[in-house]
Amino acid sequence: MTDSINRRIVLASRPVGAPTSDNFRLETLAKPEPRQGEVLLRTIYLSLDPYMRGRMSDAKSYAEPVALGEVMIGGTVCQVEVSNHPDFAVGEWVLAYNVGWQSYAVSGAEGLLKLGAKPSHPSYALGVMGMPGFTAYMGLLDIGAPKAGETIVVAAATGPVGATVGQIGKLKGARVVGVAGGADKCRHAVEVLGFDACIDHKSANFATELAAACPDGIDVYFENVGGAVFDAVMPLLNTGARIPVCGLISQYNATELPAGPDRLSLLMGLILTKRIKVQGFIIFDDYGHRYGEFEHDMSQWLAEGKIQYREQIEQGLENAPEQLIGLLEGKNFGKLVIQVNQPL
Repeated sequence: MTDSINRRIVLASRPVGAPTSDNFRLETLAKPEPRQGEVLLRTIYLSLDPYMRGRMSDAKSYAEPVALGEVMIGGTVCQVEVSNHPDFAVGEWVLAYNVGWQSYAVSGAEGLLKLGAKPSHPSYALGVMGMPGFTAYMGLLDIGAPKAGETIVVAAATGPVGATVGQIGKLKGARVVGVAGGADKCRHAVEVLGFDACIDHKSANFATELAAACPDGIDVYFENVGGAVFDAVMPLLNTGARIPVCGLISQYNATELPAGPDRLSLLMGLILTKRIKVQGFIIFDDYGHRYGEFEHDMSQWLAEGKIQYREQIEQGLENAPEQLIGLLEGKNFGKLVIQVNQPL
């Protein structure tokens, strides 16, 4: 490719079940030119996140779906390559949610968050200092409200949300049990992230092992997976347990309800008899006005080495579809980011 070309990935068709490469299309166009009051953004990092699967469907949800033929949505960290706006300098880094899966985009000032001229870790704005970290922070502290000595369980424990949930839980004095897929991820959760235990959800004895790791039951379950993990968690919930719900990745590719008996009445009975709080949330819709609290605390924790963060950076916009498909299957290890261009 040359500097005169913009590559973008659009939604070619809506998936039925798990997405495939056929649902995406790579297009090549001329690089756009900014008008007065606009900037040309050069995409450096593209975030891949589970919510993108929902936006590929046209089912009614909290956000509008991606239209067929339109650029796939996603958070990006960009540099200003050309500026026709007095508030932005060439080379300045910004966080943008109006660019999506493409190499370049034109934007006005709206929707751009300045990251400065030389941020030390610009991609962190897509992870531990961005939407995933913010989700972990507010969901755990505001809804989960853990107390010292309580037991927190979080699935996808080495992902950007789960890893942050567990570490904040430890900072608040809780016992933290993670759930992850595979021995390497479980080892990372305990040895690097500082969890008290981590259970492999692929184990044939998963439910028994989870119960053994939670001898005093579960006070906070941070829900981002659903499915078999929640089935094992449910009987362990204590009276007064809190369940923040930010995602259900195990169900995103489902085309029908899971096999087996209807467990809804059982769950509703537990919510009543054990006075369990279950609350879903959409982070920027519900907590956008409190981002400053998160930014202050997380910046300090990172600077003091109290929060460990792992990224998986893959190269090339053309690889984004394959990487998203793998993410939905749990193949990533840490926050998944695509490097689209080299920095200026």
